[in-house]
Amino acid sequence: MDWKEFFKNDKFATDAGVVIETVEPGHAVASLKIEARHLNAGGVAQGGAIFTLADLAMAAAANAHGILSFSIQSDIRFLESATEGETIRAEACERLLKKSVAHYSTTVTGSNGNVVALIDGIFYRKQKSITQTGKAD
Repeated sequence: MDWKEFFKNDKFATDAGVVIETVEPGHAVASLKIEARHLNAGGVAQGGAIFTLADLAMAAAANAHGILSFSIQSDIRFLESATEGETIRAEACERLLKKSVAHYSTTVTGSNGNVVALIDGIFYRKQKSITQTGKAD
C-alpha cells in the first residue's frame, strides 16, 4: 500500500502542511515547515501544530502494519520553540506492539537538530485490516 497516499486523507494534518516523508511498519518520519499560520501570540509555533505533526507520524507508524489503529492517549513535552521558516521533523518509533495496543515514542527536532518536543502515544489496534482502497474491512 502507498502509505503516503493513504495519509493524504488525514485532512486536518495535510491542510496544516504536514508531509509524510517515510513510512514503514513501526516507524515513520513527517515534517512541517512552520509558517505564519502556525504561530501563537508569542510568535513561535503553536503547540497544536507541533502535536499534529507528531500525531500523524505516530499514526503512520501504527497503521503501516495494515491494522486500523487509533490514538487513545498521548503525552507531549515541549522542550524548545520552533520559529517561522523552520522545518521541524517528527520521527515515530514503535516501542511495543501487542494484539490490541501499541506504544510509540516520537521526537520532534528543529532545523538545527534541537529537540523541540518528545511525545509518547498509545494506540488501540481495532483488529480490522486496511485494504488497498484505504478503508477498513
